[in-house]
Amino acid sequence: MESSAKKSETRIEQDPLRWKALVVIAIAQLMVVLDASIVNIALPSIQEDLGISDVNRQWVVTAYTLAFGGLLLLGGRIADFAGRKKMFLVGLIGFAAASALGGTSVNAEMLYAARALQGVFAAILAPAALSLISVTFTDSKERAKAFGVYGALSGGGAAIGLVLGGILTEYASWHWTLLVNVPIALVAYFLAVKFVTESKASGNTKYDVPGAITATLGLVSLVYGITKADSVGWSGTSTLTFLALAVIFLTAFLIIERKSSHPLLPISILLDRNRGGAFLASFFVGIGLFAMFLFLSYFFQAVLGYAPLKSGLLFLPFSLGVIISAGIASQLLPKFGPRYITFSGFLLMTTGMLLLLRLTPGSQYVADILPSISIMSLGAGLVFVPLSATALFEVGNHDAGIASAVLNTSQQIGGSIGVAFLNTIAASATTAYIVKNNLPGPTPDALVNGFTTSFAWSASILIIAGLIWVTLVRMSKKEISANDVPAGIA
Repeated sequence: MESSAKKSETRIEQDPLRWKALVVIAIAQLMVVLDASIVNIALPSIQEDLGISDVNRQWVVTAYTLAFGGLLLLGGRIADFAGRKKMFLVGLIGFAAASALGGTSVNAEMLYAARALQGVFAAILAPAALSLISVTFTDSKERAKAFGVYGALSGGGAAIGLVLGGILTEYASWHWTLLVNVPIALVAYFLAVKFVTESKASGNTKYDVPGAITATLGLVSLVYGITKADSVGWSGTSTLTFLALAVIFLTAFLIIERKSSHPLLPISILLDRNRGGAFLASFFVGIGLFAMFLFLSYFFQAVLGYAPLKSGLLFLPFSLGVIISAGIASQLLPKFGPRYITFSGFLLMTTGMLLLLRLTPGSQYVADILPSISIMSLGAGLVFVPLSATALFEVGNHDAGIASAVLNTSQQIGGSIGVAFLNTIAASATTAYIVKNNLPGPTPDALVNGFTTSFAWSASILIIAGLIWVTLVRMSKKEISANDVPAGIA
């Protein structure tokens, strides 16, 4: 009763600029999500122009993912303590500068450095953006709508990146796949100065330096070990070495966090049943869903012979579907709670993935592929919106940034594992098909056999994610409403 009285006494009007702030946050989030995929279609052009070898071309992608995935936890805590708006602005300016450096690269080393810098500032920007949504929107219904926007961008951004990458590569040059970020980031910066309200943690704001070092080294080792598996296999010496280092560093990190009086990642954030379920589900979504874009891109270009632009445009229905279903999810979340809305989304994503098992070299886009990606996209919106809201449920103002970082990290690590693991599965299935049928090389039939094998694994992983979700997450609509924070408290 006393706590309720205190809250009512401090209640003030909600931030009148919150919806304008959401637009700014959405622009920044879309930019970060796009950058993870926009260079993929441009990679052949980049490789040819800068003389990058087949062995080293992975660094155009890996330099970004290493820095982004490795520094997310630290970036989230810096946002909490230094100020979320302040670090949001720092992230925007840094991302713009790194993108300008990458877009004007004259050699491979300059591009790798720029991509790593993009990852560093993305690791600051992404958790700041998500935590700003959590602390800015204090009403459960409004927060659900805000997370609907965030979920639509998270789910559909990769597909939009493929489309935009194809357009820029075909009609401008690969340089613009990076330079396009500069005006976007600058516009977002000036709008953020005007419309975004500052928030930061209070109380214990001492940095956990040992935790930051071990977490960063552990995550960098984990991401790098996963990327090495894509090229040398899971049993390769470098893969096993870096994965072992990841285990050592991350184990040390958890020990430090349990004993620290000011942990980088409070263990209670992970042990909460609902948030833990959201983090685990996000991890498995990353594994099961994001490799699909890679394999369908290969199918469109290597099997059907489509140009990069056409291949990118074929993913547009996925983005549109996510936007539609994210809007539906934001309306349903306050009324029904997240548990079964998201489980329905997992069932839809699994169904869409299973439909891709019908793929043949003669498959038609409208009849055979469009239904699959449409069903998956509708499911993705129903997953990403409640998942984001649940991950930050009752986390409190002090730890909003670090909880946002854990969500981003789980998805980033899951996506890295998914691409490496499922690419190995697909390549092995293609090789086995060639050997079994005594073929001279990777024919369209052999390639499609590899793709469909990976889709079967993806479907299994997605249904596992759904079962984890429905088992662990028990949050009700009443709890969501009860978690409304009086304006001015957050």
